[in-house]
Amino acid sequence: MLQQYCPSLIKYQRLPTRSVKVGNLLLGNGHPIRIQTMTTTDTMDTAATVAQTIRCIEAGAELVRITAPSKKEAENLLLIKNEIRKQGYDTPLVADIHYTPNAAEIAARIVEKVRVNPGNYIDKKKFDIIEYTDAEYAAEIDRIRDRFTPLVRICKEYGTAMRIGTNHGSLSDRIMSRYGDTPIGMVESAMEFLRIARDENYHEIILSMKSSNPQVMVQAYRLLVRQMDEEFGECYPLHLGVTEAGDGEDGRIKSAIGIGTLLEDGIGDTIRVSLTEDPEFEIPVCRDIVARYTVRNTHEPVQPFSTQEKDRLPYDPFSYSRRHSDAVNNIGEAHVPVVVAGLSNAAKIVPGTLQAVGYQYDEHTDKWTIRDGAADYIYTGNKIIDFALPGTLQVICNSDACPDGNIKHHPLYTQQQYLDTACIASLHFVTINANSPWDELMLVLDEAKANKHTVLVVSSSNMHAMPSVRRFLIEMQQQQCQNPVILQTCSTGNTVDEQLIQLATETGALFLDGFGDGIWLQNKPVQDLKVSGRTYLPVSNDHQFLNNTAFSVLQATRTRISKTEYISCPSCGRTLFDLQETTAKIRSATTHLKGVKIAIMGCIVNGPGEMADADFGYVGSGPGKITLYKGKEVVKRNVPSEIAVDELIQLLKDNEAWVEPATI
Repeated sequence: MLQQYCPSLIKYQRLPTRSVKVGNLLLGNGHPIRIQTMTTTDTMDTAATVAQTIRCIEAGAELVRITAPSKKEAENLLLIKNEIRKQGYDTPLVADIHYTPNAAEIAARIVEKVRVNPGNYIDKKKFDIIEYTDAEYAAEIDRIRDRFTPLVRICKEYGTAMRIGTNHGSLSDRIMSRYGDTPIGMVESAMEFLRIARDENYHEIILSMKSSNPQVMVQAYRLLVRQMDEEFGECYPLHLGVTEAGDGEDGRIKSAIGIGTLLEDGIGDTIRVSLTEDPEFEIPVCRDIVARYTVRNTHEPVQPFSTQEKDRLPYDPFSYSRRHSDAVNNIGEAHVPVVVAGLSNAAKIVPGTLQAVGYQYDEHTDKWTIRDGAADYIYTGNKIIDFALPGTLQVICNSDACPDGNIKHHPLYTQQQYLDTACIASLHFVTINANSPWDELMLVLDEAKANKHTVLVVSSSNMHAMPSVRRFLIEMQQQQCQNPVILQTCSTGNTVDEQLIQLATETGALFLDGFGDGIWLQNKPVQDLKVSGRTYLPVSNDHQFLNNTAFSVLQATRTRISKTEYISCPSCGRTLFDLQETTAKIRSATTHLKGVKIAIMGCIVNGPGEMADADFGYVGSGPGKITLYKGKEVVKRNVPSEIAVDELIQLLKDNEAWVEPATI
């Protein structure tokens, strides 16, 4: 049996899974983590699909998925495959099937793998709630068996692999009626299909549990691993992805948090980063994520758990609950996590310096404008602020330089300084290296438990940093130490994608498990950081980049909402409008609507389902036609795409979700 949901929480070790053959590619069972993407062209446009597939392969894709929404697209996969093979490429192709079993059965005879979504492959989703007796539910399973078994047998005959891919937003009415819109419902949706395949002695199967919410996604995969382990005594390979992640840095951060949290614990055999960008741009992000784990098993181990801790964690990894901490000023307890911005590398800190972290000063009026994404604390090192700060902002500085009696400045101690200092009767911070010897850490914890003004700033010098910090935080819970914790992560990445991935993964994974009362991000200098057309200043002045990233991590983990959230699909051959252009246009018009979740879906396949996690939806329903949603409810159909964004804004206004943009 597994420890909780993975082989180890303290040592990097891949989850043992069955080996599955997809064409000439092996997945699972310790084989390299494979990278894949999906085409965005019309599948009936053979030349365009072939060209884009080849671009993806040359960019590094090891599998390429192509949509086949009907029989004609499934049949055209043969022409596409033959042309790709003719040009010398043998990369496995995957047919993406949703509603049409006949299309799946055709595709399974042509390509190396088919993906089916159990939520809508046979079941229909009408958002109806039906009470099933056990006998009626069993009869529904028999109906699924009758419809699904032919595909299983074709795959078995042709040596075709299959992905049973659950989407959080497209659970069937039957699953929703019994399990609700929950991670366990996602797991059961896939398990029903997996049991049928196993009854046919067919095992060339990969599974996925995708959601646009990283918290839901991570819980679902963990529950799936546990369920397979308990029911079968073995696990099938897992494909990881956060669906509808979006574009730019937000899409990368959300994907890294969901995918990276699982990879940190050895879960995952293949990944896709679903960005609202051309599919070739997904591949470098995938490579950067996977590269973090190619030599991970050589990292020094984390301090072992005790026998008691191995049997039972002090928190539930299958559902979210924030660790209890006592409040110190505005940190901990029920307060949202605070953001610390490091300004110690600034040559001089003046009012204009604070603009990068959310505060704009107007010299003529002597007033501050504060953004929603404004840092709560700034770290100044040995510098003291000599001008009047905005009322919400406070300063952390090194203890040796901290002025006495200044209520805006708070000292930061090292571990040893803290142990050598008499009890401090006001807010102060202590840096903790979770990789320190345990006897030293226990001394600090004993002091902190006795001082209700201490906030711990926790990081780790261990290369396997997240589990190292997690191990220390678990010890805090075991010791009933309830001091607030600020999670401090420093990226050593050489590119913006590497930095976003490291910062999001190592910090976001801890927030998903309920740890953290604050976030403090750092990095090493990288000149001219760029991502998705956005250019940041050289990192000697990158405070805006780190501050924005911190708020994006909190937003993606649903622990602090500071801006509009976009649930945007990555586009595919089903997309009925220019998704990238439309997403940019909607962003431009609505980015000031804090806390509003807007879904932008290219077609009707993912649209209605993913509305479950959005407040409003903009969904392609036909060429040049848009359907607008409020939650799951259709508000307007067949809106011409030329005016659809304006109609969306009117919908927001009609539902009192609109505020006029602030002018500065």
